[in-house]
Amino acid sequence: MANAIRALAMDAVQQADSGHPGMPMGMADVATVLFSKFLKFDPTDPHWPDRDRFILSAGHGSMLLYSLLYLTGYADMTLDELKHFRQLGSRTAGHPEYGHASGIETTTGPLGQGLGNSVGFAFTERSLRQRFGPEIVDHFTYVITGDGCQMEGIGQEAVTLAGHLGLGRLIVLYDDNGISIDGPTSLSTSEDHKKRFAAAGWHVQSVDGLDPEAVTRAIRKARNVTDKPSLIACKTIIGFGAPTKAGTAATHGSPLGKDEIAGAREKLGWTAPPFEIPEPIFTAWRKVGARGKSARRKWVKRHAEMNADDRAEFDRRLKGDLPAAVGETVAAFKAKIAAEKPSWATRKSSQEVLEVINPVLPDTVGGSADLTGSNNTKTATLKPATAQDPGGRYVYYGIREHAMAAAMNGMALHGGVIPYGGTFLVFTDYCRPSIRLAALMGVRVIYVMTHDSIGLGEDGPTHQPVEHLAALRAIPNLQVLRPADAIETAECWQVALESKKTPSVIALTRQNLPTIRGAGDDNLCARGAYLLAGEANASIRLIASGSEVQLALGARELLAKDGLNAAVVSMPSWELFVQQSDSYRQEVMGGDGTVRIACEAAGGFGWERWLGSKGEFVGMKTFGASAKASDLFKHFGITAEAIAAAARRLAQQ
Repeated sequence: MANAIRALAMDAVQQADSGHPGMPMGMADVATVLFSKFLKFDPTDPHWPDRDRFILSAGHGSMLLYSLLYLTGYADMTLDELKHFRQLGSRTAGHPEYGHASGIETTTGPLGQGLGNSVGFAFTERSLRQRFGPEIVDHFTYVITGDGCQMEGIGQEAVTLAGHLGLGRLIVLYDDNGISIDGPTSLSTSEDHKKRFAAAGWHVQSVDGLDPEAVTRAIRKARNVTDKPSLIACKTIIGFGAPTKAGTAATHGSPLGKDEIAGAREKLGWTAPPFEIPEPIFTAWRKVGARGKSARRKWVKRHAEMNADDRAEFDRRLKGDLPAAVGETVAAFKAKIAAEKPSWATRKSSQEVLEVINPVLPDTVGGSADLTGSNNTKTATLKPATAQDPGGRYVYYGIREHAMAAAMNGMALHGGVIPYGGTFLVFTDYCRPSIRLAALMGVRVIYVMTHDSIGLGEDGPTHQPVEHLAALRAIPNLQVLRPADAIETAECWQVALESKKTPSVIALTRQNLPTIRGAGDDNLCARGAYLLAGEANASIRLIASGSEVQLALGARELLAKDGLNAAVVSMPSWELFVQQSDSYRQEVMGGDGTVRIACEAAGGFGWERWLGSKGEFVGMKTFGASAKASDLFKHFGITAEAIAAAARRLAQQ
């Protein structure tokens, strides 16, 4: 059965003339044991909520996963798909792509990401089991990692976080083959990964990964460890079976070649032609695929017997729908703010929004990368999640921004929770690979990114984001939301929560901002940009986001004294504005010839898209400096006076 995986991996990579045959060949025995004896799944219902999750963190070995999906009978993973490995339009991309085929739980390829995701998967299983009981939620998370996942920094962050949280149903199968692209791993590392995991609080075993009985015993033992995650270091030979290339880097990322494949077939005793599986072996694999059908049917019966309210709540959360109370709560909050008109930093506004949302939306799981008091991400009703209290909804991630973002992806992919996590906007640099993958996969993850400009003040240019908004806006399918006051903050939170297939960055200030808007019934931020002040026929548009909207309002007053008619556009989200009709965009931005001045306390890259033929940007052109926020805005020329001056100059041309 393992040799069927090896043969399919060799054949598909050879036909594609591209790919990574070595890892699937080395880990074929481990995967066969896992799928045939332990993994709980049913290919006829691939989204069964209580299935075990299998994550291929070493995503370059994607043919291992694709072979398993085909052999066990997933309907959309056909033999034809394997024959079109790495070809345009196929389900079998070079690295596993979430959504391309059933059974692919997450997109992996950037090494360590799957390991980071697995922390979120295992956390969510435990959280939902605490809420709905083991009769409904009772599954494991299995991960295959390689040496690259161990070396990546995100891997260490994920390992220590999982150990600290005591995620006992997380089992990592480490392909310990001692080979990376450059050659033996001894060229670049000499650490003992097993001791490193043990030091982080993991249960650790070592086995011969080519001995199915030893692997069976190790997995069985790991499943019985309930208070800590488990590492099983599986000593394997990369490219096992290849007569001259096995155990070398030559099998890692290149086809073996026809002669080497012929030799491997002979050595493995595999006589079937390419892409053909002998009937007895194929039948044995399909029986493995049918093994979970009984468990799923029993689960369906238990699900039907649940208390009606609990069943409805479980189903709602797994679908990702929001309760009606969320919209009602946001509307009431906006009305309250419109009446009281507080001057809050938008990070404070965000916390106040969460204070009313979290009690009516039990799906949320909050957290921060050691900046809870600065990001304002914890609310009164959220208890910390710990090894002792798995029902907590707030994660103290520690200074692990990369693992935090990857774990939140895993939470969102598992389903049943809506994760949000905070750090400073400048540290999206430490989260960016995971943010990008969230956008690529289309999952609802919310990044609460505070201290969003030079307005953070004295911490200086190392902590003051300049290029970050532009860099985030460059990521497809990512919503960047930068609210201007408490009402816009509430609307941006509503947008983020309602966006099932889009992650959102909410960029928030450290400095206080006045309330500049009334409540209204509509979510104006959902349109990306809107006329905040002035008329649609005004000849000047002053466009801004976040903390600079108040400056645009001040500039409008200055221009009015000169008899110049300006309208202020608040633009919290470029991405949402692009989705509006041409007529709406023209109404907001004005027609050709309209003077447009954009202002943002950030780099101007990308703003030319909105400035038209008579436009100018007022913002940052260098890195920031260490000083009080009020002094910095004047020093860098980001003022109402500067906006007004630019508008006057262009209006006179």
